[in-house]
Order: sequence, then C-alpha cells, then structure tokens
Amino acid sequence: MDSSSALASLYTVKAVAILDNDGERLLAKYYDDTFATTKEQKAFEKNLFNKTHRANAEIIMLDGMTIVYRSNVDLYFYVIGGSTENELILVSVLNCLYDTVSQILRKNVEKKALFDHLDSIILALDEIIDEGIILEADPSSVVQKVALRGDDVPLSEQTMTQVLQSARDQLKWSLLK
Repeated sequence: MDSSSALASLYTVKAVAILDNDGERLLAKYYDDTFATTKEQKAFEKNLFNKTHRANAEIIMLDGMTIVYRSNVDLYFYVIGGSTENELILVSVLNCLYDTVSQILRKNVEKKALFDHLDSIILALDEIIDEGIILEADPSSVVQKVALRGDDVPLSEQTMTQVLQSARDQLKWSLLK
C-alpha cells in the first residue's frame, strides 16, 4: 500500500446531480475533472439514469465510482464519490441534500417546485459541498444559512422574529428615503 492511498482525503464528493424522470439534467455540479466536458457529463448522467431509474437499490458502482441515489415523484438525486469512498458518508450528504430541498420546497419535492426555487437550492448545495469537500450535513443548518427571504414566505408561516425584522427593515428604508 502506498502512502497516498493510506491518507484520507477531504475531497470526498466527485459530483452531485438532480435529474428528472426522463434522465435530463436539472442541476449538476462536478467537483473534479473525471468528466471534463459537458458532453462527457451528459453521457455519464444518461448511463447513470438508465442503470438506476428502475432499480430499487440506493447504491451503485458505475465507471469506478460509488454512487448513492434516491428518487421522489419526478426527481432523481445522486451523490457521486470515488470507488473507495465510504457509502455512509455519501448517504449522509444525499440525505442532507434531499432533506434540505424538501424543506425549501415545503415537502413538495417535484420538478416544477425545484425550478421555482432553483436559486435557493443552488445556494444550499454550495453550503453542503464546496469543491468536493463536505461542509455541512445538517439540513436545518443549511436551510438557516440559505435563509429564505422573509418576503418569499407567506405571512401566516413567518415566525414573529421574521415579521418584526421585516417591519424593522421597512421602517428603516422609509426613514432613509
């Protein structure tokens, strides 16, 4: 065993992808150059979807990579790591991503809702993973960091703190005019 394989790496995630039920990319981030071009990425995603969309498993080895995935309604969530990556770590990232998306979309995890909140979901993904390094695995913490703007949340669902902050902001801006 050489010394490089004995060292654990922080760069655990090679890619994350969210595909629709036709296998088309809705969101994908690649963190290394395993698939350097968009064409290679799309070919990999098509192959991945073909291997997983009818399966009941949660993990697959494909092209020398460990991939964990889950589906809901018309979305497929994938977290891709190296061949020696710990599946439990990848699953914790997958669960964090899915649960965060579920909270952002208020449990309405489907394609249209994902598109409506794509900006927040991209921010959330950046909070979970940076350049392949896992930063966060707690969905509540990610949702707080993404901090859905108060004006996106109906008044009936806002906390008292959010309502007061919104009122303070409005007062501040009216005084500054």
